[in-house]
Amino acid sequence: MRLRYLSVFLFLLFSCKQSETVQITSLYDTQLFKDVQLSSIFEDSKTFVDLVPKKNFRELEALYLDEKDNQDFSLKDFVDRNFEDHSMKALEFETDTTNTMYEHIALMWDKLTREPDAHIPNSSRIPLPKKYVVPGGRFQEIYYWDSYFTMEGLLADGRDDLAKNMVDNFSFLIDSIGFIPNGTRDYYRTRSQPPFYALMVDALSRKDENVVLYYLPELAKEYDFWMQGSENVVQARPQNHVVDLGINVYLNRYWDKGDSPRPEAYKEDLHLASSMESDTLKKALYKNLRSAAASGWDFSSRWYGKKDEFNSTETTSILPVDLNCLTYFMEHMLYRASLLKGDDEAKNEFFQRSQSRKAAIRQYFWNEDTGYFHDYNFDRESLTPEMTLAGAYPLFFGLATKEQAEKVKNVLMETFLKDGGLVTTLEHTGQQWDAPNGWAPLQWVAVNGLLRYGYQKEASEIMQRWLALNEKVYKNTGKMMEKYNVEDLTLLSGGGEYPNQDGFGWTNGVAVGFKKILSELEAQNN
Repeated sequence: MRLRYLSVFLFLLFSCKQSETVQITSLYDTQLFKDVQLSSIFEDSKTFVDLVPKKNFRELEALYLDEKDNQDFSLKDFVDRNFEDHSMKALEFETDTTNTMYEHIALMWDKLTREPDAHIPNSSRIPLPKKYVVPGGRFQEIYYWDSYFTMEGLLADGRDDLAKNMVDNFSFLIDSIGFIPNGTRDYYRTRSQPPFYALMVDALSRKDENVVLYYLPELAKEYDFWMQGSENVVQARPQNHVVDLGINVYLNRYWDKGDSPRPEAYKEDLHLASSMESDTLKKALYKNLRSAAASGWDFSSRWYGKKDEFNSTETTSILPVDLNCLTYFMEHMLYRASLLKGDDEAKNEFFQRSQSRKAAIRQYFWNEDTGYFHDYNFDRESLTPEMTLAGAYPLFFGLATKEQAEKVKNVLMETFLKDGGLVTTLEHTGQQWDAPNGWAPLQWVAVNGLLRYGYQKEASEIMQRWLALNEKVYKNTGKMMEKYNVEDLTLLSGGGEYPNQDGFGWTNGVAVGFKKILSELEAQNN
């Protein structure tokens, strides 16, 4: 008994001494975490942070520091003894290649669906109360913007209950955390992702408009999160996501409140920042990398300050055209909900806000020389030079004039359209959100944007090329991929932050959605 008390005393003493030098508030502050992430135990840095510790992180740190200098110590053995793998084994199955791609997708919904989460002590997972669909591959938790495109597929496949569960889970996150994190892991609590919640609610409301009223409290909280700090923002001094250009309307940027390497990409971020001359510059880069991850476009030359230089990423200086279109739609949905509720004051306020943002998008993000929508760098007070598929968002939300839409249509069909669909950017950098890659969500945005302005022929051409590539890869591999190489159809995808993933939630959703749209267009034209 005395020995047990002595060991507890020594542990507490050690913990107190260690706290004098470094404050350990989570596993990510420990020497154990840093040593594992900088080792070669796991090829993917996300693997370790998703393992479930068998003990409290302080106990594990004390145990590790006590053992690590032993002659026969093995870091891998230590991790194997003290962590458990709770990954989604349900994804390990043999594809029946006699099934069509769409039959395969119908079967994959069940494979990608998780039951409500039980609370697991020490796990990085944020538990959810209802069933949900994960993207697949390394992504075995729910992700914010992925889920909208997955939902569109679920609704097209008649799985309305599961789609509603997804929205209810996001409502739970808004109510319990205050916002929707990047994904349901604790290391994502410093940032959100492209705000598609309003679009999810809009999708559910197609059969019953009053659904909008049911989710009004969460719609308002989501908007407040993105506009937090607007009461204090002044020109040239942004507050969180909010930027004041001095035009009587606040615009938005992507922003992460952290300024350290991302836990799920610790080694990679540390390596990229190693050339920086000071801690201040390193912290600035970490914040910009985190903020790029918040955009969902991690990573892309879209965020570079200098051509071909990844470590010049300056996301926090950029007003993204897609984000501001999404924020416009939040304002529009709050206007719509206020109208249904009969709240004239709120209705007038959000109508004015949405119309002011619409005018700002047309003015500040439009490049007459290129005939396309660009991002805006507010530090440099100029449009960014690069054209990306984010420029299709104003069409998706009906924010472009007819003349602007015509020019965007021409750029998409003449510049972005490749044999396998639309390429993400025109730059070949090795980043996954650059050429030669195409991504399902951006195909969806561009296609529906073109349809909104009456360009059925062009939209159909994009859908047919994209689906043909999906089917070709499925026939050769039996899988639906996270992204595709749309320039060289003999390959699956280009480079990126991590290997190509299969599953795959939003690719499945967009494929099913496109099939439905093409069928409806054919019926209309016959």
